[in-house]
Amino acid sequence: MAMKTHARFGDQTPFCEPAWYQGKPTPYFHEGHVAHRNAVRAFCEKEITPNVERWIKEGGYPHKELHQKAFKAKLVRRPKEFGGTDDFDAFYELIMLDELTRAGRGCNVLEQVGINSMALPPILRHGSKALVDEVYAEVTEGRKNICLAISEPGAGSDVANIQCKAVTDPADPNYYIVTGYKKWITGGMIGDWFTTAVRTGGPGMGGISLLCIPRESEGLSIRKMPTQFDGVSSTTFLTFKNVRVHKSRLIGKEGKGFNYIVVNFNHERLVIAAEALRGSRELYREAFHYCKARKTFGKRLMDHQIIRYKLAEMARQIEALQDFVERVASYFAHGIPDAELGGHCALLKVQASKCFEYCAREASQIFGGSAIVREGKGIIVERLYRRVKATAIPGGSEEILLDFAIRQADKESGKL
Repeated sequence: MAMKTHARFGDQTPFCEPAWYQGKPTPYFHEGHVAHRNAVRAFCEKEITPNVERWIKEGGYPHKELHQKAFKAKLVRRPKEFGGTDDFDAFYELIMLDELTRAGRGCNVLEQVGINSMALPPILRHGSKALVDEVYAEVTEGRKNICLAISEPGAGSDVANIQCKAVTDPADPNYYIVTGYKKWITGGMIGDWFTTAVRTGGPGMGGISLLCIPRESEGLSIRKMPTQFDGVSSTTFLTFKNVRVHKSRLIGKEGKGFNYIVVNFNHERLVIAAEALRGSRELYREAFHYCKARKTFGKRLMDHQIIRYKLAEMARQIEALQDFVERVASYFAHGIPDAELGGHCALLKVQASKCFEYCAREASQIFGGSAIVREGKGIIVERLYRRVKATAIPGGSEEILLDFAIRQADKESGKL
């Protein structure tokens, strides 16, 4: 693949932007990506960054208005088969996620764009044409939203143990009756549909199916859950009390839901990693510039060797993570089957959350007391630190993913 060099862009302080923003050659990003990045940043600096603090205080943002503006500005890219462009690939999405995370100042504004990108793929891959026609344009054009409803009070990373049941309605076999709970559902307060994992069969992974359940379904209630981190989206608890769902809303085949979920996790983990990467870079950027201005014991923080060590270690981990994210994105872009990407995406997500946690801790140590108050020079660092566990746990906890990656490697090695 030919290497390309693009004009410098953004903060040119070393490691404060991806290397290809700073004049370094890249094998992945072409002129179309450059134009997309420029457009996304211009949109963010006009529509998002000036409003973030107010939206955080209000606990929400004008999601439909903002989503539709983004679509009209051609920032939401779509595959050719769904009305998009010929050159659509994973790198357009990476750029979008990266720039939105940067603009959010520690708060994931337009986070629902990422959630939509997690909840839509099972429908696009396995849903009926009627389901695709119902939700796809509405979601990608910003008029409606869709959420992923997998986790439950008793089943987080242990997806095979979900208990939310969907049984055939004895009064009408064309319907399921859904009863149970879903917990930690991101975006639930603004979701119009829920890609929902339900138990239609016996215990274990073989008894799980996926349903696309509309928000207005009678018997479905949604409440917002207070969280550790600031957000303008929402983390929610869903209760299904005898909710009737037509069987035409079944995604793919009954009993195949677990397989669909596991494959879908690969993309979800790439999304989480991309956001954690920019969060880490923003922590480094905040800390670096603070070290040049702040003085202690008669000299700049930057003149203390231990502080330079902290910054160097942050930069080392960030740059390694950038390469890992881009490599996995290239796997998606080249059409490598999802079934072959599980271990890579699991390790990527762990690498991302550990990098993010390290950078949050070290940036906080550098800022000192300013990093423990929600105001002043350390406000971004304080806010990002509270997002660390929202990266390390969703999409599979670190411990579960590390174990999964090696179990899969062991299985694959047996075929050699």
